[in-house]
Amino acid sequence: MKNILLIAALIGIHVLTPGQSAIAQDDTAAEEPVVDLSKMKVYYMGFLKRGPERSQDSTEAMKIQKQHLLHMQRLHKEGKLVMAGPFMDDGDIRGIVVYDVESLEEAVRLTEQDPAVKAGRLTVEVHPWWAERGSTLP
Repeated sequence: MKNILLIAALIGIHVLTPGQSAIAQDDTAAEEPVVDLSKMKVYYMGFLKRGPERSQDSTEAMKIQKQHLLHMQRLHKEGKLVMAGPFMDDGDIRGIVVYDVESLEEAVRLTEQDPAVKAGRLTVEVHPWWAERGSTLP
C-alpha cells in the first residue's frame, strides 16, 4: 500500500514538473489583463476645487450654488455631463464632474462657464480619463 502511494505521489510530481504547476499557470493567465479596446472611450474628469473668492455672504453664496446646479442640470440634459457630485468632506477638492465631449478644450470651456467658477468660489482642473463606455456605479 505504501508503494502505491509513493508511486502515485511521484507520478503527480512528474506530471506537474515539466512546466509550471497547473495552479501557477492559472495565476499567470489571470495576470494578463483582458481589455476590449473597442469598449473604451476618453471622458474628461474635472476636479472642482475651493476657489480664492469665498467671501460672499450666505445669500449670495446660495444664489451662486443654485446657478451652479442649474448649469450642471443643463449639461446633463444635453448629454455632455455624465456624472457629477460633491465630496462629503470639507477638503479643498469640492467635487467632480465627468464630461462626454469631443475634446479637453471643450470640457475646460464648459467648466469655465459654471457660475461658481466664474464667481471664483470654485476653480477646476480637468484631465482626460480612459474608461469603458457606459461605465456605471453599482
